[in-house]
Amino acid sequence: MCGIAGLFAYDGSAPPVDRDALLRMNNAMIARGPDGEGSWVADDARTGFAHRRLSIIDLSDSGAQPMLMDGGRLVITYNGEIYNFRALRAELEQQGRQFRSGSDTEVLLHLYDRHGPDMVEHLRGMFAFAIYDRAKQGVFLARDGFGIKPLYYSNDGKTLRFASQVKALLAGGGIDTAPSAAGLAGIYVWGSVQEPWTLFDKIRSLPAGSTMWIDANGARAPMRYFDVTQELEHAAEAPEQWSQETLRDALLDTLQHHLVADVPVGAFLSAGLDSATIVALTAELQPDALRSVTLAFEEFDNTEFDETALAEKIAAHYNTAHSTQRVKGTDFHAEYQRLCAAMDQPSIDGVNTYFVSKVTAETGLKVAMSGLGGDELFGGYPSFQEIPRLAGTLGKIPGMRCAGRSFRKIAGPAISAVKSPKYAGLFEYGTTYPDAYLLRRALYMPWELPKLMDSTMARDGWGQLEETTGRRGQVDGLPTPRSKVSALETTHYMRNQLLRDSDWAGMAHSLEIRVPLVDMVFFRRIAPMLVSDTPPGKRDMAASPAKPLPDEVLNRPKTGFAVPMPDWLLKDDPAALKQGYRGWLRKIVEDCYA
Repeated sequence: MCGIAGLFAYDGSAPPVDRDALLRMNNAMIARGPDGEGSWVADDARTGFAHRRLSIIDLSDSGAQPMLMDGGRLVITYNGEIYNFRALRAELEQQGRQFRSGSDTEVLLHLYDRHGPDMVEHLRGMFAFAIYDRAKQGVFLARDGFGIKPLYYSNDGKTLRFASQVKALLAGGGIDTAPSAAGLAGIYVWGSVQEPWTLFDKIRSLPAGSTMWIDANGARAPMRYFDVTQELEHAAEAPEQWSQETLRDALLDTLQHHLVADVPVGAFLSAGLDSATIVALTAELQPDALRSVTLAFEEFDNTEFDETALAEKIAAHYNTAHSTQRVKGTDFHAEYQRLCAAMDQPSIDGVNTYFVSKVTAETGLKVAMSGLGGDELFGGYPSFQEIPRLAGTLGKIPGMRCAGRSFRKIAGPAISAVKSPKYAGLFEYGTTYPDAYLLRRALYMPWELPKLMDSTMARDGWGQLEETTGRRGQVDGLPTPRSKVSALETTHYMRNQLLRDSDWAGMAHSLEIRVPLVDMVFFRRIAPMLVSDTPPGKRDMAASPAKPLPDEVLNRPKTGFAVPMPDWLLKDDPAALKQGYRGWLRKIVEDCYA
């Protein structure tokens, strides 16, 4: 797990690589890789790569990056973990390939040398990397299927710049910092910036599950090789009548792969079913006690949100080496400026992950597993009931969306004066699954944007968001209500908020967060189960351990993971506190991105 950066002056009129700019980009990511750093510039000074290293696999210097093959014929800078790298290496060795390190990085070089861009089809893991190909005089960029690891780039028509963080790109300079209308609109509507946008018009995110090639002819459009919705559509051709045994096997398989490391792998542990299931299954896979960490908040002591007692009971039940760490308001205020600096793009979430990562890193762990993804796959959110009910009712009425728009324009001001503005949009945005999802998840509705940003930017930004995300019709081809909501939650909330927050919040403390429930091989294996008429739910997932979870955990009502951050930050601003997450979002944007 690392930070990567690079410059590629692909146009003949572009200036050579600015070594100082490359160094600034790399130095902006020290927390991502405190164990080592390196840089490489091609002999012609047209290409330069940099790398910050957090040593997880092959801790020796032979795993250092940027890594060269054949004296620079191929060069890679890579962030992530390839969990099946040993199997891939064995196949390559059978084909006559020779290795000089024990790293997964070197496997990537050989895999590219053999398969070219199709190499990504062989990978299991989380990754973002760049490979310079001297023979083809180009650079190949790739990002994992779910977008667990970030990769941002800026192209001015002559030079391509890329990095693991937006702020690292800015540190290098040479980038137009004009704001992005779509980026800003996304923040206010969804509470996070939506791919492929960022806060800046000239900086983009390489989309999840995509590759991109750049050479003297410029950058080609990103090519998608993995798409959640398409995978579910394909699975629907042969839905599986699953069994508890097949689900258990799939869960054990992904966990086994996510334990691959040359350092101890721990786990976040709450009282929820996702993390408890991961801890329970991991206890079956390794003889040594798993190291688990629970984050508690003093403000929640003796309330329904206090997960400490149940988490400790789970830890004792599975004999983990457990640590409970408490955080209070003064800790939050002491960390607030550092949190703002670490938050690469605005988000209403991530504070909990920031603090659990902080206390986990303080226990000496460099890797921790998270239960992220369980709700999206196994139907754990209220949206799985609410959205089908809404779209299934209003969507049957012809012309409802058009009539609903007229209703909202006429009655909206009066309704918004006494209730949430969402009530005004109920008939307009309650007829399709994507629209109902927006109604369920949005902080601000699209028509409210002109109150928050320039009206022209608001119009253009929302138009760009609708065009690039393909919201309407996105899930129409999926066979069941459950699969439609799962696709929406996975490609919106999970991708643009939860995964991104896990990256910046974990890396702020040099902690690698692994997400075994967010895995391409695992997803393809259970997708036929998810599109069946009776898909597995959270209780089915939780029933997979050989040693059952405690009854108190299985029967506990879902509360979600809460953090008292609005009270911490907004206690002196009652009006903002009353607005809840709206007030919290505006405070974050004001304090961290003014």
